[in-house]
Amino acid sequence: MEMALGIRAYRQQLIASNIANADTPGYKAIDIDLNEAMKKAQYTTGSFPGLATTSPSHIASDPAGGSYKGVAIKYQEPNQISADGNTVEMDVERSKFSDNAIMYQFTLDRVGGEFKHMLELLRDLK
Repeated sequence: MEMALGIRAYRQQLIASNIANADTPGYKAIDIDLNEAMKKAQYTTGSFPGLATTSPSHIASDPAGGSYKGVAIKYQEPNQISADGNTVEMDVERSKFSDNAIMYQFTLDRVGGEFKHMLELLRDLK
């Protein structure tokens, strides 16, 4: 869940960058493949435990290094080509921004619920 939050936050930064550069001539809109990023997050936080490391010099069990930023940034193909070469489509970006924000909030609520559940379990142990 925490990795999904990181992916959503990272994507929000990319979309915000696209919106901020909507009037920049030649700017190419970028995004990540959300499905690819989530699959990678699933792999890096998979159901099998990682190897224990007791020293920073140990080799990580996760070949990707646990980084959601390892997912490739992709240029978007615009529906309409602008005269100045900018590929940002504000309607598309606004829609993606709001959809991503809603899913970020949903994921945040889920993480908060899991945290509350863990606290309740810890209180019950006392």
